Amino acid sequence: MTSWKKNRSSNMDLTVVVPAYNEAESLPELAEWIDRVCSGSSIGYEVIIIDDGSSDGTWEAVKRISAANSRVKGVRFRRNYGKAAALQTGFEAASGDVVITMDADLQDSPDEIPSLVKMIREEGYHVVSGWKKKRYDPFIKRTTSRLYNYTARKFSGIKLHDFNCGLKAYDGEVVKSIEVYGEMHRYIPMLVREAGFRNIGEKVVQHQARKYGVTKYGLDRFLKGYLDMLTISFITRFGKSPMHFFGSLGTLMFLAGFILAAYLGIRKLVFVSQSLRAPLVTDSPYFYIALAVMIIGSVFFVTGFLAELVNRRSSDRNRYLVKETLNVGRPTRQ
Repeated sequence: MTSWKKNRSSNMDLTVVVPAYNEAESLPELAEWIDRVCSGSSIGYEVIIIDDGSSDGTWEAVKRISAANSRVKGVRFRRNYGKAAALQTGFEAASGDVVITMDADLQDSPDEIPSLVKMIREEGYHVVSGWKKKRYDPFIKRTTSRLYNYTARKFSGIKLHDFNCGLKAYDGEVVKSIEVYGEMHRYIPMLVREAGFRNIGEKVVQHQARKYGVTKYGLDRFLKGYLDMLTISFITRFGKSPMHFFGSLGTLMFLAGFILAAYLGIRKLVFVSQSLRAPLVTDSPYFYIALAVMIIGSVFFVTGFLAELVNRRSSDRNRYLVKETLNVGRPTRQ
């Protein structure tokens, strides 16, 4: 069932969402920098800092900053849930017409905010992703990032140079229409496109060397990134109709096994009809290969059938994003 309501009207120009994990030293400087830029550009703003289970006094820093500037708000997780959870929480709390995400380590420059807001508001982009053309990261991080972004471009068809850049700007409607979970923050442009927002742009942004603390990057995140990319690609293509994938693959495998088994049976009959000594069908390794392929094909088919049953009971099976309406209220996401 779909419910309806009037279009939401926001008096807030901008929401800046900042995930933070052990960034107590950098947050005061970042908040002051954001305030200076937004005030100088006459941008009404709020900052939502998500403390992702920090252990270094990050939350105390957030409380001090908020006491001095009421535009700064905070959410504190009980433990470290990851960047995707922090972003999703920030998106849900955001009230700005434009939402900008940036990392808390001062490597993303708030000086980019006015131009990003302009690209969303005046140039009609749904999402603008930053591109750190000149990076100050360690060599291994730069190298793996290039490989990762090249693969993501080829795999997704989205022409971005830096999928994982923390500095991104969104139309306010976009962040209310997507769900970020697990490690999917690396592929937000893919999630946005799947939600029907096609105008995705890119802007070269300034990248700065880390001023405080140490990088949280590791090779495990690089490997998880590829697995997440495969997950998103599968879900976006077959999430609504899993039978299309599992059923098709299962049918092809079953037919391949059946044809091989039929060939062995026909060959046996030909040998017998010509009074030739025919080996037992079960003596051939191909018989067991055919049998295994048919069984695996049947399992895939049943998996697709069960996935369809689960999908039909999903709460968002009839969730559709409506761009605009005429003489009716606006549908809201359940």
